[in-house]
Amino acid sequence: MDILHRIGIQHATPEKVYDALTTIDGLAGWWTEKTEGETGVGGVIAFRFIPGGFDMKVIEQEPGRLVRWEVVEGPPEWIGTTIRWDLEQRDDYTIVLFKHEGWREAAEFMHHCSTKWAIYLMSLKQLVETGEGAPAPRDVMISDWH
Repeated sequence: MDILHRIGIQHATPEKVYDALTTIDGLAGWWTEKTEGETGVGGVIAFRFIPGGFDMKVIEQEPGRLVRWEVVEGPPEWIGTTIRWDLEQRDDYTIVLFKHEGWREAAEFMHHCSTKWAIYLMSLKQLVETGEGAPAPRDVMISDWH
């Protein structure tokens, strides 16, 4: 099972969006301020939040087109899943097709994570369009899982 989302980022090239997905400053600008690690292929990026965090191994990158991570540390439901970002220029927009793939079951936590991914994707859009995202801990809290 997969979480799927699509956003359009206006007045942005795929390269600009790619930079927000492949640099520590970019990632910290929209997902969580507590981001560190190696962002190149084979590197591991550590993302930390109030209730915990995730370690993502970078498994594939194509500048301006694709970013893929594998979850190597985090909640049991996330271990072994992959995060995929496909980028494509369409007129004045960069279209981002997001996929968090490989969930074993559609439990309540998957529903929660789908909503949070949507919130963070809007933060990515905001960061690239305006220069200011809403990363954790400044994101919208939606439940006791944050």
